[in-house]
Amino acid sequence: MSTASVIEVGNKDSAVPVTLDRFRELFNALDAGNLNKLSTVYSENIQFEDPLNAVTGLDQLTHYFAGAYANVLSCRFDFGEPVVNGENVGITWVMHLRHKRIRRGREIHVDGMSRLVIRNGKVTRHRDYFDAGQLLYENLPVIGGFIRWLRKHAG
Repeated sequence: MSTASVIEVGNKDSAVPVTLDRFRELFNALDAGNLNKLSTVYSENIQFEDPLNAVTGLDQLTHYFAGAYANVLSCRFDFGEPVVNGENVGITWVMHLRHKRIRRGREIHVDGMSRLVIRNGKVTRHRDYFDAGQLLYENLPVIGGFIRWLRKHAG
């Protein structure tokens, strides 16, 4: 039995798989020193949103990622199988992050999902869904231990 690399429904757009490959490659190579590569994946008027912020335009996105990646020691993603419906893509991921100010630089894992809209070979809309608590609050020096304990015992 073979496994498809993309689950597709609806109309097929040949630019979507190529753009999706560039998206995955970008996020596994992105750091504070190569944010100019964002333009290889994103349109000039990109609309980006995650649980922490929302920006419009490539310049604002570059500025946002400059701040987000400023203290990142390493960041890589394990991507799941995408679901593609025409220009709409959903893809799950696990982020492996080492950040100077989070858990003293030890690696943390954050589960998430990205919803992308791809038009003419560029991502025009990108919305990330993830638990901000898993990224930040669970990893704060004093309150983090309590939040991790609470999460473990609450369910």
